[in-house]
Amino acid sequence: MTAASRLPARNGAGSVRPMRILISNDDGIRAAGIRALEAALQPLGDVWVIAPDREQSAASHSLSLYRPLRVDALDDRHFAVDGTPTDAVNLAINGIMKTKPDLVVSGINHGGNLGDDITYSGTVSAAMEGTLLGIPSIAMSLVTREGGDFSVAAEFAARLAVAVASGGLPRDTLLNVNVPARPAAELRGYVVTRQGKRRYGDAIVEHLDPRGRKYYWIGGDDLGFVPGEGTDCTAVAEGYISITPLHLDLTNHASLATVGAMQVR
Repeated sequence: MTAASRLPARNGAGSVRPMRILISNDDGIRAAGIRALEAALQPLGDVWVIAPDREQSAASHSLSLYRPLRVDALDDRHFAVDGTPTDAVNLAINGIMKTKPDLVVSGINHGGNLGDDITYSGTVSAAMEGTLLGIPSIAMSLVTREGGDFSVAAEFAARLAVAVASGGLPRDTLLNVNVPARPAAELRGYVVTRQGKRRYGDAIVEHLDPRGRKYYWIGGDDLGFVPGEGTDCTAVAEGYISITPLHLDLTNHASLATVGAMQVR
């Protein structure tokens, strides 16, 4: 974990050239988090909100290939897509927006996306799709299960957007940001972290429907996380905003030699 830092106070849109920003999420276009994010980013330029028409949590990086997608234009900058977060970002960049955005910001998710969560997260996958399409992208999450004031996370998102616009991001890299659900005065700053490890229960809930057929709910309990210095989970637990750079290359480069030495007969 890098030394804790604080972003400088935001000076408004004048600090960078006006940007064209695409906002999406996995909680749906009417979620409180996306509204707070839009309000915070509006001073930075031309903001478009193109998001699923309903909740798509845990949709991961799913793309709809076997059915047509419908888009409801709420106005000339707000579009609801009857698909996944990945669908929404892909349609936005390749179809709805005539000019590509300068930045994609996904969120603000109601709940953390820490450790192994990122493999399931529609919030992270929306930013991943933006990155795949060559757009600097950020995924924002507020780490809470109950209620939640999105204003602190939204303000941080605006400051981070300015920093990314000014300095750019490494190739094929997106930022996964998790903000503790604390008042701004209680936050200890932000740190750049690595992906941690969550603990999940393996509970499967089994019931019978009125016709006697079994059905199941997947709903393993959250058992916390594996403590680790420098991880996103530990940073958030200690009161820091976590910024984790995620790379699209999933190759475990350190294992190439080991796997290459295997004898497959």
